[in-house]
Amino acid sequence: MEAPAQRPGAAAALTGALMVALWAAALGLALALGIAGDAGARAAPDSFADLAQQVSPAVVNITTTTTVAAPSDGAPIVPEGSPFEDFFKDFGGPQGPQRSNALGSGFVISEDGYIVTNNHVIEGADEISVEFFSGDTLDAKLVGTDPKTDIALLKVTSDTPLPFVSFGDSDLMRVGDWVLAVGNPLGQGFSVSAGIVSARNRELSGTYDDFIQTDAAINRGNSGGPLFNMEGAVVGVNTAILSPNGGSIGIGFSMASNVVAKVVGQLREFGETRRGWLGVRIQDVTPDVAEAMSLGDARGALVTDVPDGPAKDGGLQAGDVITAFDGAEVSDTRELVRRVADTDVGRAVRVVVLRDGKSQTLLVTLGRRETAEGEEVTPSPAPADEAPVAKEILGMTLGVLNDETRGELGLDADVQGLVITDIDQSGEAYGKGLRAGDVITEAGQQKVTTIADLEARITEATDAGRKSLLLLIRRGADPRFVALSVE
Repeated sequence: MEAPAQRPGAAAALTGALMVALWAAALGLALALGIAGDAGARAAPDSFADLAQQVSPAVVNITTTTTVAAPSDGAPIVPEGSPFEDFFKDFGGPQGPQRSNALGSGFVISEDGYIVTNNHVIEGADEISVEFFSGDTLDAKLVGTDPKTDIALLKVTSDTPLPFVSFGDSDLMRVGDWVLAVGNPLGQGFSVSAGIVSARNRELSGTYDDFIQTDAAINRGNSGGPLFNMEGAVVGVNTAILSPNGGSIGIGFSMASNVVAKVVGQLREFGETRRGWLGVRIQDVTPDVAEAMSLGDARGALVTDVPDGPAKDGGLQAGDVITAFDGAEVSDTRELVRRVADTDVGRAVRVVVLRDGKSQTLLVTLGRRETAEGEEVTPSPAPADEAPVAKEILGMTLGVLNDETRGELGLDADVQGLVITDIDQSGEAYGKGLRAGDVITEAGQQKVTTIADLEARITEATDAGRKSLLLLIRRGADPRFVALSVE
């Protein structure tokens, strides 16, 4: 029996139907994958009402009262520009100390009454009052403050457990994530504003700054209030705004919760901060400094000075480039400062440095920064004076330091080097920030005490084919490295 003949038209139709089916299946799979992929992203919520209802009971309004002493001449205290200013000038007014009030925000972090706010909200306050979402009011006591991160910890006593919120991981926040700010803007009472994370790792003026920038409306009175993620965890403490008129223009800053949580833990345990201290002065490695030091990458923290302390005891030297600290790579000075500060006092850590082109690992036992900052350094006896010599080199007129110039510049008696007495304002040195009165103490990572020393370092750099020479400059007590061209 012969097999039935296949009709070309039917085969084509069957093939087309199969292709359509396969295409539809592929499209369905792609859509399914697309939906699954989008599920990982955080879509805009239909409403923030549930989240606001969840977290608001733990947010508080803070009112402080400060006694301001009357002027010594007995004149009344009247704000400048007040409509009563002329009246009090003519007829006098209330005498004696005056009481001043300020408003801010905060949030409860434990059921037994610990409250976080900004240091500037309660600084100098004689009395601190906390108002809860329920309307209840309690007096608060100050547990401790950290002006460096603008964080303060308060404590209230309540007969019943208090609603509280927990810290989240601020490092998980991404630019574009939704956030919710809650607080007491302009003294209007509890208020909620929503926005997104606009930027991460912002630095304003503090050594330990790690701000989340947000466009959620933050105004005066929001200071100390929490910034929440969509799970109701605190990822920041609202601290500052950038504004030409004092009102929100969509640029607000919240101190990251990972910084705050560490500070709060220490304030709660010790009543003060206890930050690790390495004991070095450092600067970033710029591309021209990297070239002058024959480094491959402009990374790490360049040590400019090593006073008496943990680093000196551990063998660190000026000119070392710190590339790793306690097992983590160091990209710049800011990262190193934060890592050191977050490390326990008294802990021995491994510090990896580049010295003379070779990597070395040193063991350093950290001290405590707060103790070190309170210590005074006693200057060493002065060495014998060098005969003053002046010469123009690299666009600078240089002279040798002596007792007279040390006194004029306010330098320690043990500082030696070449002082810049004049500088060409059109030259490279001036363009890189050097000024008359600065002192060159090292060149090519070797000490210089005479003009001949500097000239020798320049010749060595030129002979080695380097384009620039690394100088260690001191201005007062602050050292820094600068690379100048020798071509």
